[in-house]
Amino acid sequence: MNAFRASLIPFWRNRVARLGTIILCLFILMAIVAPWISPYSPQDSNFSEMLSPTLAHPLGTTQDGHDVLSQLIYGTRVSLLVGFVAGLGTTLLSLLIGLLAGYMPGVVDEVLSYVTNVFLVLPALPLMIVLAAYAPVKGEYLIVIVIIVTSWSWGARVLRAQVTTLRTRDYVVAARFSGDGVMRIMFKEIFPNMMSLVAASFLGAAISAILGEAGLEFLGLGDPNINSWGTMLYWAQNSGAMLQGQWAWLAAPGLCIALLGTALVLMNFAVDELANPRLRRN
Repeated sequence: MNAFRASLIPFWRNRVARLGTIILCLFILMAIVAPWISPYSPQDSNFSEMLSPTLAHPLGTTQDGHDVLSQLIYGTRVSLLVGFVAGLGTTLLSLLIGLLAGYMPGVVDEVLSYVTNVFLVLPALPLMIVLAAYAPVKGEYLIVIVIIVTSWSWGARVLRAQVTTLRTRDYVVAARFSGDGVMRIMFKEIFPNMMSLVAASFLGAAISAILGEAGLEFLGLGDPNINSWGTMLYWAQNSGAMLQGQWAWLAAPGLCIALLGTALVLMNFAVDELANPRLRRN
């Protein structure tokens, strides 16, 4: 516990990382207390259509008479959930393949490296669009699976390179000669020494997942009936929000996506500081 607290000191001392953490916590808090801070229900359509921002509707209304601010607040839940679940799934898959390929040279490494190289050269966005477009079902679960399938390869390549350098360390060799199993060595000896790299991989995967979810929803490849920032952009574009003067409907979710992505990038700066002692401040 003391070591964990000590590792947080350089993280919190980093001003940009502290700013990113605060922004992320505000979004998480908004998602948790959405029923209490939202002025209306996101399904309430009893208002005039395509209203510009007013006191009663600070961000205006949609083409169906929904309050944009209420949809924005509730949409935080889906966007955060998809981003972090897909980011976690991507990181776990990358970690598993990276550990196996890096620690087990020979046939296992060659096969896994070949598969990784194939996915690395595939264009992620077109592949993501094709998988989402031709899937028999639509929804957030599909988007999560598509993002994981198309995004794991880069992280796996980076983690494999790190494991390759760690497997020859004295403590790993000692554990091998003492009779420890492969899984124990990988997860008890190697994994704890690359936590900062795994954390950076997760933050990068979460950023890609949030942007990927918004992009797929904007293209209409998700479930348009689910309230998220991506579906808000989809309906705003389809309804010609800018042409009708309802700029806030389009700008608000786009700004939230940008702010959330920026927060995760800023937090990544502190992770780099933890991973590289030369970057730490006194």
